[in-house]
Amino acid sequence: MLPAPVLCTPTLRMPLIDEAAAPYRKAGLFAYYFARGKFGKDPVYRAILERGLLTGRSRILDLGCGQGLLTAWLQMAARRCERGDWPAGWPAPPTPLDVRGIELMSRDVKRARTALGNGAGVMQGDIRHAEFGTADAVVVLDVLHYMAADAQRDVLQRVRRALPAQGLLLLRICDAGAGLRFRYTQMVDRIVMRSRGHSNGSSHCRSVPAWRALLHECGFDSEPMPMSDGTPFANVLLVAHAR
Repeated sequence: MLPAPVLCTPTLRMPLIDEAAAPYRKAGLFAYYFARGKFGKDPVYRAILERGLLTGRSRILDLGCGQGLLTAWLQMAARRCERGDWPAGWPAPPTPLDVRGIELMSRDVKRARTALGNGAGVMQGDIRHAEFGTADAVVVLDVLHYMAADAQRDVLQRVRRALPAQGLLLLRICDAGAGLRFRYTQMVDRIVMRSRGHSNGSSHCRSVPAWRALLHECGFDSEPMPMSDGTPFANVLLVAHAR
């Protein structure tokens, strides 16, 4: 069973958003306001902490990591917990020994390194071909639908090989079976990708049952978690464990 949601308190969230976004000021206004917007409005960052989705995972690999937002979020959460500024009812945030990210766009890699330092662990590469190494948790947020169907399967198979049994994959997808919400999500996605310098390419989306069937084929058991709270999007987080 997936862990139950825990409500977030503004007294923690707003300082956490402020502190996690602050390093991106060094990378320019776009990087800073993009980080603030994602941390404040995208429910996946809240859910990762409130539901303890990555708690206890020591080696985390973020595929298609953009400007390293997940790394910044986890680092700041760990610091606040060390200071004792953490709700008693929340699971402890992850304190990973190693967080690595792979990102295709050189400008995003530069933003990540400018904000977080060269030790942030963000490398430039195409996840269709890059070496994954080993991890006990892999995070893939809003990335796989940009790939052809065969490439999606190949990436998931290589993720499975990078994980031990019961290793974790957090895969956020847009549910192609969600009707108007799906079409709206696609439209906004194209606008955001253009603003980040990506060319308009075709997308290969699937319904939630189709994604879960592909995950099962690739060696995972998965459960869907709605991940559009407070937004008009059709996003779902698939919480998958390696068989």
